Amino acid sequence: MTKTKADEADTPETQAIKYTGSKLKLLPYILSLSKKASGDSKNAAVFDGFSGSTRVSQAYAKTGHRVYANDIAPYAKIFNTAFLMNKKEPQSYQPLIDHLNSLEPRDGWFTGHYGGDGDCKISNNGDGLKKPWQKKNTRRLDAVREEIDKLALDEVTKAVAITSLMLALDRVDSTLGHYASYLNEWSPRSYNDMKLQVPDLWINEKEHVVMNLDIFQAVEKLPNDIIIAYLDPPYGSNNEKMPPSRVRYASYYHIWTTICLNDKPEIFGKAKRRADTSDITACSVFEEFRKGETGKFIAIEAIEKLIRQTPAHYIILSYSSGGRATARELNEVLNDYGRIIEIETISYRKNAMSAMKRTSNWAKESGEGNFEYLFLMEKKQP
Repeated sequence: MTKTKADEADTPETQAIKYTGSKLKLLPYILSLSKKASGDSKNAAVFDGFSGSTRVSQAYAKTGHRVYANDIAPYAKIFNTAFLMNKKEPQSYQPLIDHLNSLEPRDGWFTGHYGGDGDCKISNNGDGLKKPWQKKNTRRLDAVREEIDKLALDEVTKAVAITSLMLALDRVDSTLGHYASYLNEWSPRSYNDMKLQVPDLWINEKEHVVMNLDIFQAVEKLPNDIIIAYLDPPYGSNNEKMPPSRVRYASYYHIWTTICLNDKPEIFGKAKRRADTSDITACSVFEEFRKGETGKFIAIEAIEKLIRQTPAHYIILSYSSGGRATARELNEVLNDYGRIIEIETISYRKNAMSAMKRTSNWAKESGEGNFEYLFLMEKKQP
C-alpha cells in the first residue's frame, strides 16, 4: 500500500504532547488499513488498546468511529477523557482557562523539584541537577495545578484543564521530548512564558468509552461488536546480552503522571523520577527479556495471549524489529490466530514508508535494519 495525497488529506488533525513512539506520521496508514477492514462504515467500533498520547484514538473518533480507548497511564486517561468525552463547545472552556492564566505564580512542590534558574545558562537550580523547566513556569504550574483541585469541576472539565496545562508545559520544556533526562543548557523555548490555551476539542456525537486498565483487563470488558483493534504494545530489547531498556514509558513520562495525579510522590535519581517507575516495578510483560516455562520468550507469549483474547474481527498490530519477538515467531503467532491481509513496513534508516511486503517476504527481509511493521490481520472467529 502506498500513501497518497488523498490519504494525507483525509487524516484529521490531532493534538498531543511530544511522545516517543507517537503514531502521528503513521495515522494515514492506520486509517487506510482500518478503512480496508471496515469499508466506509462510520459506525464501526474500534479499540485502541495502548493509546499513549491518544493521537490514534483522536483520529478514529474524528473519522466517525465509536472508540474504546485504553491505556494504563494516567495521562492517557486524561487526554482521552478531554478529547473523546467532550460534549461542549470548545470555547465554553475559555473563562476557566483565562482564570487559570490569571493566577499569581507561587513556589510549590513542582518548583522545588523541577524548576531551574533561567538566569543561568546551565539548566539547574544550584544543586547540580538539570531541570526540565525554568522556575518562572514551574511557579505557574504550582499555582494552576493547586487551583484545578480546588475548583468544583466535573470529570471532563477537569481533564480539559489538566490537558491544557500539560500542552502548555510541553511548549516550554527543556528536554528532548521525554523526562528521563534533561538538556544541559536551556532550550530556546524554555524562556517563553507558559500560557494555557483551550485544547483543540470538538463536540463528540458518539458515545466513546475511556478505560485506564491493564490491557488484559481491558479486553475482557470489550463488547462483541468491535470491528478493529489497534494494538501497539511496548517493545523490549531483542539483545540477548542485556535486559530491555531501562527507560520505559512509565519513566519517560513520569512527570505527566505526577501532574495528573498531583500526589507529590516519593522520587529518586537525577531526573527525580517517581519511585513507582523504577525498573523493578514498572516493567511491562511485553518488555520482558526472559523466557517462560514453555521455553518461549515471555513477551511473545504475551502478544499471543493478547491476540487470542482480543474480541475483534480485525487486528492492526504495530511492532518493531527491535522488539523481543523475532519476525519468524511473530509471523507464526499471527497466522495461528488469523489471516494476514496486508503489512506496511517503515524503514527508520530511510525514514520513509517502504513498499508493502507480503508474508512470503517480510519475515526473510526484516533481519536487516530497524523497521516498524503495521500488520492488518483478519482474526479467526470462534
